[in-house]
Amino acid sequence: MTNQIEKQDLHSLPYSVYSADWLRQAEAQAAQDTGLSLFTLMQRAAAAAFRAARQKFPHATHWVVLCGHGNNGGDGYEVARLAKNAGLNVTLLAVSGSKMLPAEAEQARKGWLNAGGQVGDISADWPHDADLLIDALLGTGLTSAPREPLAQLIKAINQQHAPVVSLDIPSGLAAETGTTAGEAVHAALTVTFIALKPGLLTGQARDYVGELQHSALGLESWLGGHRPLLQRLDTRRLAEWLKPRRPCSHKGEHGHLLLIGGDSGFAGAIRMAAEAALRTGAGMVRVLTHKQHIAPLLTARPELMVQALTDASLSEGLEWASTVVIGPGLGQNDWGKSAFKRASESEKPALWDADALNMLAKNPQKRQNRVLTPHPGEAARLLGCTVKEIESDRLLSLQRLTERYGGVVVLKGAGTLIGSEDGQVAIADVGNAGMASGGMGDILSGVIGALLAQKLSFYDAACAGTVVHGAAADIIAQRQGTRGMLATDLLTWITPLVNPDLEK
Repeated sequence: MTNQIEKQDLHSLPYSVYSADWLRQAEAQAAQDTGLSLFTLMQRAAAAAFRAARQKFPHATHWVVLCGHGNNGGDGYEVARLAKNAGLNVTLLAVSGSKMLPAEAEQARKGWLNAGGQVGDISADWPHDADLLIDALLGTGLTSAPREPLAQLIKAINQQHAPVVSLDIPSGLAAETGTTAGEAVHAALTVTFIALKPGLLTGQARDYVGELQHSALGLESWLGGHRPLLQRLDTRRLAEWLKPRRPCSHKGEHGHLLLIGGDSGFAGAIRMAAEAALRTGAGMVRVLTHKQHIAPLLTARPELMVQALTDASLSEGLEWASTVVIGPGLGQNDWGKSAFKRASESEKPALWDADALNMLAKNPQKRQNRVLTPHPGEAARLLGCTVKEIESDRLLSLQRLTERYGGVVVLKGAGTLIGSEDGQVAIADVGNAGMASGGMGDILSGVIGALLAQKLSFYDAACAGTVVHGAAADIIAQRQGTRGMLATDLLTWITPLVNPDLEK
């Protein structure tokens, strides 16, 4: 088993994500069920972290290991021992506490001392030549802001030039929500153990986690017998949702998608959504928009059908459509309000975004055949709360949205969440900071709308569309960086991504 643990691919993240609260309670049961001691699991965790740190920072020769007064600190003692035995220069500084260390952490501390190591006080001066810091201060049980002296210690860590490797989770980051109530470590690498926790993937996680690696510590089979909290999504899942088309299929089989929006001055929003739908494979795409936008849209993208939004064209369009997208550039003037009222009476499968969400917030209604795609500000309006409350627990906010409005909800942000009223939850592990620019949500609306038109289920369309959207941005970021990324840049890469059967 030891050799199997050593050969684990730390770079391959699992798809199942488990509650951090549940994992803390279940770890002792896992050890008992598998015939392992908790100290053995601690040793395996330390070995995985040591190996990952050596691979990531092979030239670091003086490690400073910072140990807290819990089992996360025990992991740190074990990492320090392994580093010392490997011939590295190791300085270990520990936080003193009024209570005894947990049994496993005390065993690790004695192992470090027996190996000839010394335990310095955390208040001591740090060596100036340290080229790697190991954060073993606070684990996944954090429920409030770090107290002194830990808060000042974390601040000091973040002021160092040496990179930081965090064990299990960056100290100060909440494992369940990805929030920070106070100071938190900015890690270059986080090695998490047993299972992924939601706080490593959503909320503010990306500002703190750095590169994320994982080791199950040999508990894969045991963990597989328990239901995860949610699923992690990436591009490797696309082939499950997007099968090759039947060779003799025709455009009518791939959906009649109607997009409604683009009030005066907002042609860009509806044009981006419509072209994204075409690039995603919708069979026919019709746009109802302000009359002044007809010529520009047809000139830019002649494959679209574009009409002025009137009572007559809306009635005809809703009758024709198999799927409806409403919201991009819709506005909240009488023009948009009238269209929204009529469209909301339709029973066709739909996606609502942007101003359609703002109007929904004023007149809440619940329905099942709909996808909502709010950003945190829109989510706050839908729930009648603040953005801070939304971001303080994104998973809880997602649950509240699906309970109140039904159907499927895509809560956008770094670590976008997708949820349905029947309890399906996923996190899209794609996307980057380049997407913090105008028009990205319009592209997403078009992509998901097109997948709905192609008869994916509401949940699968939301999941697949969110992955395609974020993955397209990731390709661009790899090629040209994140700053200056445009929403329309994604259009080039959507089509290859929705054809995962192509040879790579």
